[in-house]
Amino acid sequence: MQVILLEKIVNLGNLGDLVNVKPGYARNYLVPQGLATVATEDNIKKFEGRRLELEKASADKLQAAQARASELSGQSVEIASRASDEGKLFGSVGVIEISEAFAAKGLELNKSEIQLPEGPIKTIGSNEVTCSVHTEVSFTITVDVVPE
Repeated sequence: MQVILLEKIVNLGNLGDLVNVKPGYARNYLVPQGLATVATEDNIKKFEGRRLELEKASADKLQAAQARASELSGQSVEIASRASDEGKLFGSVGVIEISEAFAAKGLELNKSEIQLPEGPIKTIGSNEVTCSVHTEVSFTITVDVVPE
């Protein structure tokens, strides 16, 4: 199924690209989320008329994400958790705990923006965590896990 992308989507394409995707992906995710529209003659003409508006909105989102990244970049939080004598946690520190620690500090960081590719943190110590607030904007934060 051919769709026109209304936003940049990682591993798929940029704004305005005509891409082929599986029908279920388009029907259940891209179109309802407002990320794409079905590529018909009418929709292509409508898109060309709205292209400048969509590009401006995309640039505004990017600028807001860069401002937010500069505010949050380099920040650190300390999370206390129960641990064994060897430094292994009883449980783990995941995106929810990191997000709540930032909220307690007065900073907003959503769970979906925090990336833990190796899974939750399971040891005591300082950890560098990558956060992505936009497809083109990412930064690192420091999460210090200390024993209770």
